[in-house]
Amino acid sequence: MKKVYYLKTCTTCTRILKDLNLSSEFILQDIKSEPITSEQLDQMKALSGSYEALFSKRAKLYKEMDLKNQNLTERDFKYYILEHYTFLSRPVIIINDSIFIGNSKKNIETAKLALQ
Repeated sequence: MKKVYYLKTCTTCTRILKDLNLSSEFILQDIKSEPITSEQLDQMKALSGSYEALFSKRAKLYKEMDLKNQNLTERDFKYYILEHYTFLSRPVIIINDSIFIGNSKKNIETAKLALQ
């Protein structure tokens, strides 16, 4: 499977997608207009190892809800990601059995190598 979960209104996501120059084999899912399902999140967790790895602690809501001072479990991470798209660390790039989460330069460079 070749898929990207991203936010269309996020300039960082759109810049990364343009930079990656993805083929038409890729399915692009804008998580705001087409929310991720529990099954999709479970597939991402299977590749990443945990829901926490998929969770964005940089999200504005994370600070507003004071979640950093709570002891969140895997179940909590899953709940919040499904509850609001902003909690998914973006973009999530899936290339066959590999997953690349977030927009760090190193992560995007590794994804580029996987595309070659």
